[in-house]
Amino acid sequence: MRKLLAGVTLFCTSAFAFQGTAPVPLRGYTPEHSASEVSWEQKYRAIPEADRIKETMRRLALRPHHVGSVYDKDNADWLLAQLKAYGLDARIEEFTTLFPTPKSRKLELIRPDGTKFIPKLEESALKIDPTSGQKDEQLPTYNAFSRDGDVTAPLVYVNYGAPTDYEQLEAMGVSVKGAIVIARYGQTWRGIKPKLAAEKGAIGCLIYSDPKDDGYYVGDGYPEGPMRPADGVQRGSVMDMPVYPGDPQTPGVGAKPGVTLIPLDKVDTITKVPVMPISYEDALPLLKSLGGELVPENFRGALPITYHTGPSIAKAHLALAFNWDRKTLYNVIATIPGATLPDQWVIRGNHHDGWVNGAGDPVSGASAELDEARGLGELLKQGWKPARTIIYAFWDGEEPALLGSTEWVEFHAEELSKHAVAYFNSDGNGRGYFRAEGSHQLENFVDSVTKDITDPETKMSAYKREHLVAIARATPDTRAEVRSRADTRMPALGSGSDYTAFIHHLGISSINMGFGGEDQGGGQYHSIYDDFYWYTHFSDTDMSYGKALAQTAGTMMMRMADADVIPFQFTDLADTFKVYTNEVKRLADTMRAQIKEHNTQIGEGTYAALADPKKKRVTPPVEALTPYFNFAPLDQAIDDLSLAASEYDKAFAAHAATAPAGLNLQLIQSERVLLDPGGLPSRPWFQNMTYAPGFYTGYGVKTFPAIRETIEQKQYATVDTQISRVAAAVKREAELLKSATKTLNGN
Repeated sequence: MRKLLAGVTLFCTSAFAFQGTAPVPLRGYTPEHSASEVSWEQKYRAIPEADRIKETMRRLALRPHHVGSVYDKDNADWLLAQLKAYGLDARIEEFTTLFPTPKSRKLELIRPDGTKFIPKLEESALKIDPTSGQKDEQLPTYNAFSRDGDVTAPLVYVNYGAPTDYEQLEAMGVSVKGAIVIARYGQTWRGIKPKLAAEKGAIGCLIYSDPKDDGYYVGDGYPEGPMRPADGVQRGSVMDMPVYPGDPQTPGVGAKPGVTLIPLDKVDTITKVPVMPISYEDALPLLKSLGGELVPENFRGALPITYHTGPSIAKAHLALAFNWDRKTLYNVIATIPGATLPDQWVIRGNHHDGWVNGAGDPVSGASAELDEARGLGELLKQGWKPARTIIYAFWDGEEPALLGSTEWVEFHAEELSKHAVAYFNSDGNGRGYFRAEGSHQLENFVDSVTKDITDPETKMSAYKREHLVAIARATPDTRAEVRSRADTRMPALGSGSDYTAFIHHLGISSINMGFGGEDQGGGQYHSIYDDFYWYTHFSDTDMSYGKALAQTAGTMMMRMADADVIPFQFTDLADTFKVYTNEVKRLADTMRAQIKEHNTQIGEGTYAALADPKKKRVTPPVEALTPYFNFAPLDQAIDDLSLAASEYDKAFAAHAATAPAGLNLQLIQSERVLLDPGGLPSRPWFQNMTYAPGFYTGYGVKTFPAIRETIEQKQYATVDTQISRVAAAVKREAELLKSATKTLNGN
């Protein structure tokens, strides 16, 4: 990649594309306003400073600052003071939410002869790392929202604990019923592992970090290198957030004093079995105790053992008890009133709480965001005033369950539904190329900004570097499209950060962004080693990419806030929705072909020949073929949207400079119309019909999820109904664009 980038001669891009001597205005701007905006943006991008961002990281990551800690509140107060010093109207908005912490943790391996192995269940302080020894302030290694429990059972190894892993184990005749499963981190979000384990009949779950995924197999372990050391542990939440995020006791309602709470025993997002994370040092004796068959090749990690499925002859004893306390959250909110369109809001967010010191996650993003706010404060002193209201938020409680952002969105839902134009999110930031995911009507907008950002390492534009990376990583089938498509195709948003409530619950167009991909890391994640020392030695060591993030996100905020017409572009949206339609069609065809092949092999005796009573293998049953579904309503809706988007773009090109104010109010609704108040099957909190976190992936996105997941879960009787619901959402988008086109044309 470096050779590819070094070998390309490029020129810096400007905010204008030149045709002769006449610059083309920024999308959504009149020529006069465009020239002024470009000038202000250039002034802004000269303000962020890497050294300031570095010192902010040092300050915010100085002590552990998890929810409920002294330093969490101290950081919030400090952020508030900084924002006020920049001349911004800032405040702290508090919520009170459930946040369990360990009361007692016990894990032991009891061998048949009565001897025991007792894991140490803690990480080692390092002399070279000055904050790793703050033991009295650190949260112990645990998984938040595990249930209490005291269980003793044999161990069974389930690889990543994903649905496909259980399919393989079941084909081998391996059952986890009545067992404690041991799964490795990776592939799926951690909360899916105990969720599936419970569904399969397990009574407990252990999650360990295998060195093949983020340890010595990948690179040198910390402190010699950036990867996870032998006793490193990944903390994290296991709440069933694909059902709903935020405070488990107040779904859909902001957790303010006096709100009715769901009793703990009625909350269905707490795990059904006790679960705890452990290091690979602690996991090694447990894995060595496993008997049973050799695992398939894709189950094998990098520990110096032969991996077996289990069950173990020795038994594991797991006992967990938690303090089920409600803690105060401190969201820090700053507002810059809009001068001409104050009732339209552009919102920026990054969380400030960490599992421990959290230098990478989240302080690397929060430090850049704070310097953005400083930069906008400086512009205000020079006479700049945004057209729309700008809101800067530093969320609390993201780590346990997206608590601060979700409660804020739920509490202010009515206002946000009326006023929010877009939400721009970041989380951790690193060194490398720019990456963004989000609402597809913002693809053109994001590209327009990143063409004006200089990549610190290559000195080409952030857009060009991202584009070259995309070309290099494309498959032969997709490379031509990557080269020729006018705008960068952005992935859709699943979950895992504070954009979730904005886009999936309220239908507010959103972007998640950051730099990364060129720094080696991951082993420090959610451990005591994610601190200032680790980050400044192994990630964005000089904070040049922190500065680039501040320049990028700040420019996005200004450009969206100041536009005469909201610069959404919908042909990209229509194009991507067509891709999603073809994908769900292929999914149905692929499942039909696989089941047909499966049943053919049974008929030919291929599976029967594998049945071996000694190894307890089983012959899979004959399955009903996937039926053919009626995609006609969706096809028609996509065609209507494609035509409407094309007509809107023509009208926009001709009349945007004279567009009436009412057009912006229509455009604000462009993500809202994709919502269905009935929500997704089994999880009504998620109302966006076009993308959502997967029910069995957690963070990973599912596009057209109501269709995709009913097919995947073989709920064939409801697929056509879900197709109609998604088609109706797409049709609403098309009708909105038709109406917006009439507004532009003066009809």
